[in-house]
Amino acid sequence: MAPPADPRPPSALSFAGLPDTDIAQAQEAAWIEVIRKMEEVYSDLISYEIELEEKNTALEEAQRFITSVLSSVSDILVVCDSKGHIQQVNLAFLKLTDIAEIDLKGRPMAEFLGEDVGPLCHWLEAGTGGDREVRFRHRDGGTTEPVALTCATLLDHRGLPAGTVLTGRPVGELRRAYEALKRAQAQLVQQEKMASLGRLIAGVAHELNNPISFIVGNVHALTKYRDRLEAYLAAIHAGADADRRESLRQSLRIDGLMADLPPLIAGTQEGAQRVADIVKSLKRLSFSASGDPEPVALAELVENAVQWVAKGRKQPPSISLDLPPDLKALGHAGQLHQVLVNLVENALDAVAGRADPRVAIRAVAAGPQVAVEVADNGPGIGADDIGKVFDPFFTTKPVGQGTGLGLWISYGIVRDHAGSLEAANLPDGGACFRMSLPAG
Repeated sequence: MAPPADPRPPSALSFAGLPDTDIAQAQEAAWIEVIRKMEEVYSDLISYEIELEEKNTALEEAQRFITSVLSSVSDILVVCDSKGHIQQVNLAFLKLTDIAEIDLKGRPMAEFLGEDVGPLCHWLEAGTGGDREVRFRHRDGGTTEPVALTCATLLDHRGLPAGTVLTGRPVGELRRAYEALKRAQAQLVQQEKMASLGRLIAGVAHELNNPISFIVGNVHALTKYRDRLEAYLAAIHAGADADRRESLRQSLRIDGLMADLPPLIAGTQEGAQRVADIVKSLKRLSFSASGDPEPVALAELVENAVQWVAKGRKQPPSISLDLPPDLKALGHAGQLHQVLVNLVENALDAVAGRADPRVAIRAVAAGPQVAVEVADNGPGIGADDIGKVFDPFFTTKPVGQGTGLGLWISYGIVRDHAGSLEAANLPDGGACFRMSLPAG
């Protein structure tokens, strides 16, 4: 049989054998301890709640920030899960399709692709692939303009594939940007052409001034001779006797006049021909690439470029030329002339201020190609700059003395001619630029 239950309360059981005063004190201490523990638990709960609210606030701010960034991105963005269902889109995609976000989320991406897309579903399943042009369905039942779309794999927190991310931009916008870029590039090229031409104006003016001055002087002399001849012929036509004719012949120096006429006329013709040659050379500076490439005599092209550059400088150094007369390249003379002018200009700038400035230009045959080398004994190209000399806007010249476009444009011209333009430092110091072109 079980013993009878103790009728005393638990507190009495816990403190059996103690005086009533001690029991009361012990009970009070127990309740104080319970209250203290409850306060600690409550304080911890408050701290956890505050920390949770702070994290929740930070999470909401991060969410708002990400949403704001996605909304401000001009490219469209679509996130799909592993089954190809839309999880998230940005504002650019909503504007493109004019479909509400609630009608997109959770729906298969295939429902919003144009009929001409074809294998994009397989591309989505693979999660990788190159750019392709697609159309999306529009809310009005039609399709959007073509979009250049790129697909990338979406990874979860473990680094495993969890879906796909599609980014793209309307092709029309890309084409407009490309056309704007082409116009800007053409403008820069034209500005560099004009700058190159401007540097040669002094030489051109000098070249034209000499033959024109010669022609003007000869024409002035011929005008005076004409007056004397008219006076002599008028006397003859008036029936002057032999003595009168002889007197006029001596006073008007008709014999010397007749002797001077051939060289005067020949000199005038020579001056006019010189002007015609200069005009012909100027036409080459049109830099046009119209028509098919033609064989161009490198010796004549280099000599012409050197002449223009040298005439534009007060004291140009001597330039040694080694140019086989029969060497020809296939290309457009005007554009190749621009490249050579730029290379010679750079070489002369590199040796400016040196006690023994030297520039050497030679042309050689190299199998199916021909090459022109422009070398100088300047300081050479810095090790950090050798790989950047053909970059746009790169220049080592002081501000205001170089645009940094000359070598970039020259590189593009030679490349368009199916050739190459290279820069290197010479073992004995100085730099060398080598232009290789298809043989003509």
